[in-house]
Amino acid sequence: MTTLAATAEPARSPAAGRRRRAGGSALVRYGFIAPAALYLLLFFGYPIVKNFTMSFQEYTSATFFSGEAPFIGLANYLAVFDDPIFTKALVNTAIFTIVSIAGQFMIGMALALFFRKSFPLSAVLRSMLLLPWLLPMIVSAAVWRWILEQDSGILNQFLEAIGVISSPIPWLTSSDTALIAVVMVNIWLGIPFNVVLLYSGLQAIPEELYEAGEIDGATGWAAFRHITLPLLRPVVLVVLLLGVIYTIKVIDLILGLTGGGPANATQTIATRSYEMSFIEFDFGQGAALGNVLIVIALLFSIVYLRANARAAKRG
Repeated sequence: MTTLAATAEPARSPAAGRRRRAGGSALVRYGFIAPAALYLLLFFGYPIVKNFTMSFQEYTSATFFSGEAPFIGLANYLAVFDDPIFTKALVNTAIFTIVSIAGQFMIGMALALFFRKSFPLSAVLRSMLLLPWLLPMIVSAAVWRWILEQDSGILNQFLEAIGVISSPIPWLTSSDTALIAVVMVNIWLGIPFNVVLLYSGLQAIPEELYEAGEIDGATGWAAFRHITLPLLRPVVLVVLLLGVIYTIKVIDLILGLTGGGPANATQTIATRSYEMSFIEFDFGQGAALGNVLIVIALLFSIVYLRANARAAKRG
């Protein structure tokens, strides 16, 4: 019996040691994950939950003094949808997002294809393209506000000098041109993001495929359509999804250029939510409108995930 116990004990020891090592490595993994998980809960999870609960409460500036925010159900959402500015803001958001994404993507793709070919100073020019992306948004808005100023702006002076216009264009003060100006500036800001991602995707496409395509007569547009686009599709989907999510929530650029005016010509859902919360101090309605924006972003995310799943099934 003593011999059997002595032989059984060493047999159990390696397994117990492996379990202890596995437990220790699991603790180490959880230790690395814990700070990121805590950060996400505090700075992303809590604000989303708080915003959701506020949208069902009468949460105004008086709440900070009384501490009371009565539950009012869907009243905030009904008030938001009845707001006469809501439809205008929704249409402006759609125009601003669609035109911005289309402009950024087409120009970004053209520049990415251009920089795919090696030529002198290519790296320098690519790094200069990143400058609009690196500048703080409020700085870019201030510079473009000066450029687009009606009387002394450099853009109007240049267009008058070359004879394109005979009188200054009120880019930011007219309801006919304000949204165009804001979209134009946002396209300029988004081009570097598109160029960086699309260029990295193009670099991953083997050059041998284009050489084989030339043998079969696939050059120029045919090569782009049958080689570049199919292999670049995952990157394109990511670029478009991130672009849409980023663009629909742009607020600092619009506030810096027009403040949502003139006459709500550049008012979007994001700027209207800000206006309700921090100008009208109706935080409940502002939260409700913010949740509408979150739902729109989630819908685009679902569309992306389904498109990605279908692409994976096709191989």
